[in-house]
Amino acid sequence: MQHPPRVVITASGLTAVTLLRLEGGVFTMGSEDRLAYPEDGEGPVREVEVSAFSIGAAAVSNADFSRFVEETEYVTDAERFGWSFVFAGLLPDHFPPTEGVLHAPWWRKVEDANWRHPEGPASSIAERLDHPVVHVSWHDADTYCSWVGARLPHEAESEFAARGGLEGKAYPWGDDLEPGGEHRMNVWQGDFPILNSSADGFAGTAPVTSFPPNAYGLYNMTGNVWEWTADWFHPTFRQRDRRQDPVGPHHGTSRVQKGGSYLCHHSYCRRYRVAARQSSTPDSSTGNVGFRCARDG
Repeated sequence: MQHPPRVVITASGLTAVTLLRLEGGVFTMGSEDRLAYPEDGEGPVREVEVSAFSIGAAAVSNADFSRFVEETEYVTDAERFGWSFVFAGLLPDHFPPTEGVLHAPWWRKVEDANWRHPEGPASSIAERLDHPVVHVSWHDADTYCSWVGARLPHEAESEFAARGGLEGKAYPWGDDLEPGGEHRMNVWQGDFPILNSSADGFAGTAPVTSFPPNAYGLYNMTGNVWEWTADWFHPTFRQRDRRQDPVGPHHGTSRVQKGGSYLCHHSYCRRYRVAARQSSTPDSSTGNVGFRCARDG
């Protein structure tokens, strides 16, 4: 088991992001899970080598992001656009009808929903400062990481880190979703999208250090919130030969997200596995997407 030292990056003395240094190495990336989504391009499975790098022990929290905004007066994409997508099940029963997504009606376009107000103007992060910041676009995440002297992790780095040294396993702890009946991550429990029993303790986001960390000391590498990576997405980019520090295509229309979220469920989105991935345009934001930082060496 690897026990990387803690590294703290500070920005003007106001914020700190705890990064863990990983020595890197060769690992088996991807999956040929027969139930995976072909359009995601999880396969083929191949050997990849990553150099030493450091990565956030946890996702960036609302408290972290608040300090960033206080110093820089940064305005997120969702704030500029004036709206963001919110999961309907988190809205109060009396919430007025709003525009939904055609093939995913549980996503609602909510005016003035943003990182400060995750479910719209009547909501607040005051009691969620230790939860991951959400409603952040790729541009927002990239800007924050630059501010703390870091960057977003590459997809290969994210998957290497999530695996925690385990080879070819579905989750950061092994192949059993709930070993011994124990919940190890924040995902949907029940009948999606109608009933969430919250059996894992959370109906929406959870604090960034919820659940035991993996063998590398990293929290919530699956579940809770999707996390932006630095890489452009392409479903057929992956190759069978071993690659050194792959960084994705040179251009594209969407960026790779890893890890799944509190909305993932086996009936709808089995992307709570370490090999899973999805794509989203860099200016998009939703209530289940956040990020963590990384840096070279």
